[in-house]
Amino acid sequence: MRVLNTLPQADLRTTAAAAKAMEDAGYDGLLTMENKHDPFLAHAIAAVSTTRVELGTSVAIAFPRSPMVVANACWDLQNASGGRFVLGIGPQIRPHNEKRFSVPWTAPAPRLREYVQALRAIWTTWDKGEKLDFRGKHYTFTLMPPYFMPPSTGQKMVPITLAAVGEHSLRLAGEVADGVRLHGFCTRQYLQDVILPRLQEGMARTGRTRAHFEITGGGFVATGPDAAATAKMFEAVRGRVAFYGSTPGYWPVLDLHGLGDLGRELNAMSKAGKWNEMAARVPDDVVHLFAAVGTHDEIAQRIAERFGGLSDALNMRADSTTEGADVPSDVLQEIKTIPTPFQGYRTAW
Repeated sequence: MRVLNTLPQADLRTTAAAAKAMEDAGYDGLLTMENKHDPFLAHAIAAVSTTRVELGTSVAIAFPRSPMVVANACWDLQNASGGRFVLGIGPQIRPHNEKRFSVPWTAPAPRLREYVQALRAIWTTWDKGEKLDFRGKHYTFTLMPPYFMPPSTGQKMVPITLAAVGEHSLRLAGEVADGVRLHGFCTRQYLQDVILPRLQEGMARTGRTRAHFEITGGGFVATGPDAAATAKMFEAVRGRVAFYGSTPGYWPVLDLHGLGDLGRELNAMSKAGKWNEMAARVPDDVVHLFAAVGTHDEIAQRIAERFGGLSDALNMRADSTTEGADVPSDVLQEIKTIPTPFQGYRTAW
């Protein structure tokens, strides 16, 4: 199993040292998010401050950015990192697109399919020097004068992973992407009974294989050096379960476990502004459904029980500000011995 961590993004002056320290500790990949900060900038620093660790967005919001803009950023990061960059993109929900980014909303799955196809068409043009001629319903790219074409250095194709929650987006990820970045609001049963079958349906459409398709995430990790620290992380996870459980889009996970009433209760509390009271409504056994929980001495076994055979990679830190999320190097090595189906991205043109 590959073990990931989250790069600090709030102050880019700290990024280089943090990236190098995480690489030295043995993490396999470093991720950025798009909530309060840009997801690409920190990777520009990490790319030239590290030599081994993989770098990826988890995730960049697709639709506010033209595929051409994203293609340029990824091309430069892939070159700067020596082929270590992985693009993770997602559609976000309608209110964020319309009210936060001022982007018109359309059905996300067809648009995201074109987005991925457009990125690969642009990169292929730059690598092979071929004429750019991508024409879709949502995106059209037909102009690429030599003056605007970045030179190819023979780098690998950037792997593309998609954020996916619903059945349509899961099938799409399996069909067109190199991996999927699952939401933390996920249980082992939902991963096994809903997510994997939908991914496999998508992969069957295009002949993709599980060995070259990475499943990242699918739950939370709550750990610490001792019981008190682990309990603190457990409460942080309880809060996240309450927050996401209040959103109707995530209710299929609750419904699978007969917890639909909890989702509706949390939703009503959120509408009433009772955000600080919501976590108390989530029982301990429900938190355990969503997380691997244990001290550093226990967590590798708990991760194997919760994620083993299903997920290929886990982010040990929910965000770059979570205290106590880092684990000792020997624990990282133990987690990394958990076998997974993933054998590596196909990055040939």
